[in-house]
Amino acid sequence: MVPPHAVDTKQPAAVTEAVKAAFAGIGAEASFPLLERLFADVTGMFAGRYPGYQAIDMQYHDYEHTLQATVCLTHLLQGRSRTFDRPVLRTRDWELSIMSVLLHDSGFLKKSGDLTGTGAKYTFVHERRSCDFAREYLPRMGVTASEIEDVCSAIISTGPRSRISQVTFHRDEARQMAFLLVTADYLAQMSAADYLEKLPKLYREFQEAFDFEQMPPEKRPYHSLEELLEKSPAFWGNYVRPMLDFEAGGAYRYLTTADQRNPYMQAVEANLAELGRRLGKATG
Repeated sequence: MVPPHAVDTKQPAAVTEAVKAAFAGIGAEASFPLLERLFADVTGMFAGRYPGYQAIDMQYHDYEHTLQATVCLTHLLQGRSRTFDRPVLRTRDWELSIMSVLLHDSGFLKKSGDLTGTGAKYTFVHERRSCDFAREYLPRMGVTASEIEDVCSAIISTGPRSRISQVTFHRDEARQMAFLLVTADYLAQMSAADYLEKLPKLYREFQEAFDFEQMPPEKRPYHSLEELLEKSPAFWGNYVRPMLDFEAGGAYRYLTTADQRNPYMQAVEANLAELGRRLGKATG
């Protein structure tokens, strides 16, 4: 298992090559042209080169977050392929999984005429907007209507208000794809080397979303950056970890290495331990 920070997620080309290497590992070199086009297209989307849309203007949920999640999802696919778990995810399921992770935050992209605020204002509806984007884009990639619904079911599952157990899946493979995407989405961001440094940016995104939704103060989970920081360990322990264990089928086990280490889980726990130390110093 490659450590979570071994691939340079600031370089789309490096992530593309890592994903292609994983596909080669299952004898799926025939997928290379599709993967190359996907990465070229999505890189262009986030850079503002997709007709009708602006470049991503998010600082936390930026393109690197998408690439970090893509690397993690690829590791999950590799790990799962080494087990006897059923159903077996075939090459097409791998391709659809990569589509789902590359497009899972496309709903943060603003349309050309949208000139107010940032994409953060769409935080609470971005999964639905991502699905709308996927339904617009994926047909030109030869993706069928039923396959697009598999992709969208996985994307919808990433919402913090979503419960995978309540999402409709037309086949079990699509449910497994959702398990992997949700796991990759959370673990990629919380294991990132700069996770703690980016939390102020996440707080600003939440604030913009709360304001845009006109959420009254008493319903907001965070009223200050300090409150978000203080609640982050509990967010992991009381929400994310149980959700990964149960709603997402414990899929993080596919990241466990031969010596029984899970580098992603270890990195998350190290980040939260460091956060605890910083909070302790700040209040000490």
